[in-house]
Amino acid sequence: MKKALIAILISSAVGLSACQPVPEPVDIMKVEPLTLSTDAEKQAYAMGASMGQFIESKIAVQQNLGVEYDKTIIAKAFIAAVSGQSQMDMQEMQTLTQAIEASIREKQQAKDAEVGAANLAAGEAFLAENAKREGVTVTASGLQYEVITKGEGAMPKAEDTVQVHYRGTLLDGTEFDSSYARNEPATFPLSRVISGWTEGVQLMNVGSKFKFFIPSNLAYGARSTGAITSNSTLVFEVELLDVMPAATE
Repeated sequence: MKKALIAILISSAVGLSACQPVPEPVDIMKVEPLTLSTDAEKQAYAMGASMGQFIESKIAVQQNLGVEYDKTIIAKAFIAAVSGQSQMDMQEMQTLTQAIEASIREKQQAKDAEVGAANLAAGEAFLAENAKREGVTVTASGLQYEVITKGEGAMPKAEDTVQVHYRGTLLDGTEFDSSYARNEPATFPLSRVISGWTEGVQLMNVGSKFKFFIPSNLAYGARSTGAITSNSTLVFEVELLDVMPAATE
């Protein structure tokens, strides 16, 4: 009788358990909007958001190199660390992050080399065809230029300072810099710019507008800067507005 009663109780408990809804797993990445009423709350949110954006930018760089990390683990590790419950000590974390950084550097260098080789080939092909166009002049260095407007003013020397309006693009038309977009001309010593500019602008008179096609070796070479990747051939439209001769002793 006692065994039968126990069996009934167990059966009932199992039945009741089966009827209970299974709780949904908590999604740590699900974000609910917060009500931020005080300055302290807003400052706390800003601190967390800025850290999150920094981490997200690191993740994006690594994804671009084919490295994927589980964002849920990253979020949980962050929460554990800020609450003093990290599973790793500082030494282990430093060892791992140094290994990650070394791996990323190697992958970035390999990608830069690949992109640089493609850019170099594309630039050489473009310049070879461009040199055949009527109105394009090629200098001994390999710089190519086209006169859009011929001015009658002074011509600068390499040591002079010039004032110009300009627009710079990649071969695919991507604009990476423009004084026109800023609505303000640029002023700089002609000796402190890329060699393609130093050579090219000296061919201009004030009032001229030229279009320059600059091989990578006369631009930034294998370096990357912003939208300009390794071995990029650059195209500039340059309008020479003024020349300020270097001071003479």
